[in-house]
Amino acid sequence: MSKILLVEDDELVLEAVADTLETNNFVVEKVRDGQEAADRLKLYSYDLAILDIGLPKINGIDVCRNYRAAGGITPILMLTGKGDIEDRVQGLDSGADDYLPKPFHMRELIARVRTLLRRPVGLVADVLTVRGITLNPSTGKATRDGVEIDLLAKELALMEFLMRHRDQIFSVDDLLDKVWHSESDSSEDAVRQCVTRVRKKLDIDGKPSIITTVKGMGYKIDSSVT
Repeated sequence: MSKILLVEDDELVLEAVADTLETNNFVVEKVRDGQEAADRLKLYSYDLAILDIGLPKINGIDVCRNYRAAGGITPILMLTGKGDIEDRVQGLDSGADDYLPKPFHMRELIARVRTLLRRPVGLVADVLTVRGITLNPSTGKATRDGVEIDLLAKELALMEFLMRHRDQIFSVDDLLDKVWHSESDSSEDAVRQCVTRVRKKLDIDGKPSIITTVKGMGYKIDSSVT
């Protein structure tokens, strides 16, 4: 079943949309403000997020923009109660994949949800760049300060995942689940060896490692490090 984050501050709309999604066999997590939505998108994985624009604490456009800036790739459907085309343009410019103005028919909502869920994951950013490292997932090429670096397939997959989720900490178990899945070579040792190999290939002597170890928690790429 696909897992959907539904973010809406209008209680009636929230419950009506959640009921419709659950009736159509989707798993739904309900959130009522933008700050909680941003926190959940940072910590958990979803197949789709449905964001209202007019949210308390942080509006939907800023939630979406900040999530995309951090490398988030979950498809986002933006809901708006306004008819102004400018609001729709802002939603799409912030990184939303589609928008749906209120009031809307539930059949159209479900149709748009299914369309977004059929899209290949990873269309948000074709080329990823952080701290002088550029990675093109479609070609499998990685460079550091313009110099091409030869990374193995699993090393590329690890870097792509961490670059898309920069500044987020992932435990070894998280990485096994997200990068190794249920492959025969999946083990805690495999993760640690892969991290070591990537560091040897990408790190520069005298500078902080591209992959930071957070003691007792896991690994991350810290984009604030220079």
